[in-house]
Amino acid sequence: MTIILRKLGILLFCTTFASSCSINMKETIVPQPPKAKKIPKELTVHGDTRVDNYYWLNNREDDEVIAYLEAENKYYNEMTSHTHKFQEELYNELKGRIKQDDESVPYKLNGYFYNSRFEKGKEYPIYFRQKGSLDAEEEILFDCNLMAKGHDFFNLRGISVSPNNKLATFGTDTVSRRQYDIQFKNLETNEIYPDKIENTTGSSVWAADNKTIFYTKKDPVTLRSDKIYKHQIGTPTSQDVLVFEEEDETFNVFVYKTKSKKYIVIGSVSTLTSEYRFIKADEPDAAFTVFSPRERGLEYSIYHFGDTFYILTNKDDATNFKLMQVAEKSTNIANWEEFIPHREAVLLEDIEIFEDYYVLSEREEGLNKLKIVRWDGTDAYYLPFDSETYVAGTYTNLDFETDKLRYFYNAMESPYAIVEMDMKTKAKTILKEQEVLGGKFNKQNYKAKRIWANARDGKKVPICLVYHKDTPINGSAPLLQYAYGSYGSTIDPYFSTQRLSLLDRGFIFAIAHIRGGEYLGRPWYDDGKLLKKKNTFTDFIDCSKYLIEQNYTSSEHLYAMGGSAGGLLMGAIINMEPNLYNGVVAQVPFVDVITTMLDDTIPLTTGEYDEWGNPNDKTYYEYMKSYSPYDNVTAKEYPNMYVSTGLHDSQVQYWEPAKWVAKLRDLKTDNKLLFLDTNMDAGHGGASGRFEALKETAKEYAFLLDLEGKIPSN
Repeated sequence: MTIILRKLGILLFCTTFASSCSINMKETIVPQPPKAKKIPKELTVHGDTRVDNYYWLNNREDDEVIAYLEAENKYYNEMTSHTHKFQEELYNELKGRIKQDDESVPYKLNGYFYNSRFEKGKEYPIYFRQKGSLDAEEEILFDCNLMAKGHDFFNLRGISVSPNNKLATFGTDTVSRRQYDIQFKNLETNEIYPDKIENTTGSSVWAADNKTIFYTKKDPVTLRSDKIYKHQIGTPTSQDVLVFEEEDETFNVFVYKTKSKKYIVIGSVSTLTSEYRFIKADEPDAAFTVFSPRERGLEYSIYHFGDTFYILTNKDDATNFKLMQVAEKSTNIANWEEFIPHREAVLLEDIEIFEDYYVLSEREEGLNKLKIVRWDGTDAYYLPFDSETYVAGTYTNLDFETDKLRYFYNAMESPYAIVEMDMKTKAKTILKEQEVLGGKFNKQNYKAKRIWANARDGKKVPICLVYHKDTPINGSAPLLQYAYGSYGSTIDPYFSTQRLSLLDRGFIFAIAHIRGGEYLGRPWYDDGKLLKKKNTFTDFIDCSKYLIEQNYTSSEHLYAMGGSAGGLLMGAIINMEPNLYNGVVAQVPFVDVITTMLDDTIPLTTGEYDEWGNPNDKTYYEYMKSYSPYDNVTAKEYPNMYVSTGLHDSQVQYWEPAKWVAKLRDLKTDNKLLFLDTNMDAGHGGASGRFEALKETAKEYAFLLDLEGKIPSN
């Protein structure tokens, strides 16, 4: 890899990291990468011993660990110093497209209009409400800019207003471990009560009495949501009542109120199994009733309307789910009746219930569909969407007694819109369109399309592409291929103002809808998990090769990006096809699969067994070992790489990417770039402010554009 050194405006070239380059200039120093010490640790399972030389990095309280991470940050910053000015310019470019004084679409709830806005130059939202009319005086509920002062990280979530509109609960996290403190605010006096409930999910639900809330506690070690408590305002939190504890470590719990406001519901779910229990909201001291006992492999979720519950479920091998109904007084599975049958080609994702209508969210051949149906059967129709590269879905619809449906829509090449439609007359009103500032954006300058790659086992894998109309499709263009491919999570073809900075510089952006996601229905997910996980990786690689075959790019200009489980994808593909990509961006990557999945003290581990398998079972252990990125690093050439992590990450612990980079540094046989960039203040989601997060994007884009020689000389 040629390293470009800039000094006195002269470009100097050196083909190694050594400082002995034949350059006739004084004081030319090439930064040397840090070298992590090796302390071999033997890890033996099923008679198989793995040696982990960097296991010692698993201690964020160790000064030597912090010193290593800081050394990696220093190396990254020194090696990219020639891009710092461009990063700042790029940051300002990204920021310049954002409407800084932006406001959300207000929604009405219990006599008030609720809204949020950003003010110019400020990082965080301001939440407010207006009584009865949008012309009424604003009541500021929470100004997160004031609340965030003194904190390197801040996140507010779970705002919940009492039925009498006088009190609100809210959750705050100032560490980025997703452990929230719940507090109470008097909305009449603006007093924040001394009650503070620690180590929660941040969300809570009010009973109808305006004094009782239900909330979810986390296990302090694993961070698994495992307990539901009841709290009464004015009583010590030490007296809170445990109303449900989930003892199965593969399940997580949550609590919510039905849209009808009649019931408070506790959900307990794992990857493959669901169970719910409920009480009436006006009987907070009642015992919860199990909706229908859990059955291994039975998934269901419940919705209430009138005297009936509606159940979205995979019962009776309904792989793509169907809708059933049951009387609220006899909810056991034996009484469920089919309402909308299972369809092999259509994934039923959700239902939105109104007084006279219900709206089905479906996915067919990867495309979002919204079907509107009158309860009395007199009308049923789909909303028309023309593109093949779009995302659409229902928006905030809290009111039963309305004929108005709110939904969102955007195509990959044009900004999103929030639309309100009269379901009776079909008249539409655009409530909000995303504004792209900066004066340069014209959606007519961009093209989007969907193509289908040939996977090695005969499957067809969809790829959504977007690019500037002037970008040549002759193999010379740089292309960034993105994917996730786990948990049935679908990365829809969304519009991004940030992405424009790549498209306007000649990049093609591609989303590969690989197995492990649910873009083509639930079977698409099932075919990319557990002992079929490698389909996720080979699909991505086959999409890459297809893009090259179809002349969209070449290996010299092909880049890959993925985060979290998508970072595992990045680690797997570079072990399998290291010469296919010029560069890879791995965001908070999950790369030490076996060690993590064997440690049930790590957040999420036990709940992940249905996704990845349990390595305590030899079959799953051996399969995981065959693809785990960390375990499969060998002495060979690897692409240029930028790896990011957060010291306080609760989802993928920082030591996974840190160990991975250390092992890559030790074994790789090339001189290509390898950077580890650790945010010492943030966690899994990165920086908390809306502008601070753009700096992370600027780093990633600068890395890619520098490899393409598209960064101007200082």
